[in-house]
Amino acid sequence: MKNSFFAAVSRMKYIERWALMRNSRTENLSEHSMEVSVIAHALCVIGNVRYGKKLDANKAALIGLYHDASEIVTGDMPTPVKYYSSEIRDAYKQVESIAVYRLLNKLPEDLQPVYADIFKESGEPDDDYMRNLVKAADKLSALIKCTEEKNMGNIEFRTAEKTTQKVVDEMAEKYPEVKDFMENFLPSYGQTLDELM
Repeated sequence: MKNSFFAAVSRMKYIERWALMRNSRTENLSEHSMEVSVIAHALCVIGNVRYGKKLDANKAALIGLYHDASEIVTGDMPTPVKYYSSEIRDAYKQVESIAVYRLLNKLPEDLQPVYADIFKESGEPDDDYMRNLVKAADKLSALIKCTEEKNMGNIEFRTAEKTTQKVVDEMAEKYPEVKDFMENFLPSYGQTLDELM
């Protein structure tokens, strides 16, 4: 149906993440996307303020909000399956592209270019760098989830935490914003409300 984009996006709250894992607390795609959006915005602000970058933090937040919207169509593909082989990864990327195309076609034609700009990479160096920070925010969000589960006594996420930590550490070597966030903000995650306040 035409003009059903926003109704479709609102269904992200029904898509559970980490479906193959025993969760102490389930996480849906809406929650995850909001956290990625907040972290992506923060990474760009850190880049601009502390490292002299000229990144569009507001656009990064928007990209973070919509970064997994294709999963409304595809569902959440578990990481071990998605990255099992280059053939599966490439096929899944194609499926994601088709899903994004289907979503964008649920908008009136005059709005489509605005949202296409959120979903599609421009190839400009600053845009690429910013989108890589959104990917880093996605990994940081996954690491936070693993840490939270571990803190609740759930050993199910032990391997995922190690794997994700390795990826985040590699990103921190390449992007100073990620290293900065890890050193200054990541340690607070998992604290109690009383400790945070």
